[in-house]
Amino acid sequence: MSHSFSVPAELEPALTAFKVRVLLVDDQLIIVEAVRRMLSDQPDIEFHYVTDATLAQQTAGQLQPTVILQDLVMPSVDGFALIQAYRDDELIRHVPVIVLSAKEDPKLKAHSFAVGANDYLVKLPDKLELLARVRYHSAAHISRLQRDQAFRFLRESQKNLADANIELQKLAALDGLTGIANRRRFDETMKLEWQRGQRERQPLSLLLCDVDFFKIYNDTFGHLTGDLCLKKTAAVLTEHLKRPADLAARYGGEEFAIVLPDTRLEGAVQLAQSCVQHLEKLAIENPNAAPLGVVTMSIGVASVVPSPHSTIEELIESADRALYAAKKAGRNQVASA
Repeated sequence: MSHSFSVPAELEPALTAFKVRVLLVDDQLIIVEAVRRMLSDQPDIEFHYVTDATLAQQTAGQLQPTVILQDLVMPSVDGFALIQAYRDDELIRHVPVIVLSAKEDPKLKAHSFAVGANDYLVKLPDKLELLARVRYHSAAHISRLQRDQAFRFLRESQKNLADANIELQKLAALDGLTGIANRRRFDETMKLEWQRGQRERQPLSLLLCDVDFFKIYNDTFGHLTGDLCLKKTAAVLTEHLKRPADLAARYGGEEFAIVLPDTRLEGAVQLAQSCVQHLEKLAIENPNAAPLGVVTMSIGVASVVPSPHSTIEELIESADRALYAAKKAGRNQVASA
């Protein structure tokens, strides 16, 4: 049995979530009717009852009342044991319980509070007193629910913010056109891998790749097709990376770089040759690029075991010189420092 009322639509979620909701547990219908009448003219109070005490705990779990009015003497169930059961139930352990007792007995009162009751009234109480106690205990419970909800929202917001920050960091490290790492991420990775290589005395290899005759391709087909060509080149490079630590990055314009930690020169050259062959096999038309008439690339490879006597800049310069040598030797090939 419930008393319903209408609320403005924009307030509905808040009010339905935290409404004063009374559950009376009493086996006597005359008591149920008397309490119902006391609450019936209060539009902000929703009234529910059970006369079968064995259903009280389950009903309370489903209803989530803001206060339970609990009779002590009922057939088949002990009122004290029922209050104890509420307190052991994760779903309703914090719901305030007001004992409705037939007796004004200090021992019963003391025991009620000992098992977890919040208040004690001799039935039938005065209407004003019942309303005051119901509202007082409900307000305290609703405050608790609102606080818990606020904490939940805060935790969710913090998690969402943390997730968003991770996404932003990822995006900030990616090249907008090709989706692979950008120059900033390349610089950060080089520093990290250089330090690791020094600590572990492992080689660090670098590939600098340049799309051959890219300006001619762009002038022939336009920037949109040129962008697509760069995306395909980036895809070719990433496809040949086999380990999580390997990194392909857009170095600038039509230049790309591949960082290969723990890789010796021979292994790096082999990977570079696979990339060059793969791009050529795609046969992306570039009719004004002699002699093949397709898009190709040249790669310069350099490798070093990082030490205090060498620098990142020197490794990059070595790879750059090798790239220049590959271009000078006729393009569509690999040269190593």
